[in-house]
Amino acid sequence: MLVKFDIYNDGDFWCARGIRVDIFTQGRTLDELMENIREAVGLHYEESIDAGEQITIVSLTEFQVGSVTKISGC
Repeated sequence: MLVKFDIYNDGDFWCARGIRVDIFTQGRTLDELMENIREAVGLHYEESIDAGEQITIVSLTEFQVGSVTKISGC
């Protein structure tokens, strides 16, 4: 099973929102967030994991690359 998370920083915390799954967690650092994601997925899918199903976690992270503006006179 593949579980995807959208990861973003809200200014104070790193946040992870499950995509197509009702899971949300956060952490003060990315390392803390990754640990919290694993724990949240483990709890949410506890029965599936106990039945031997493997869960793969994927993150989609947004980082600001820069901005683009129109140069006048072109």
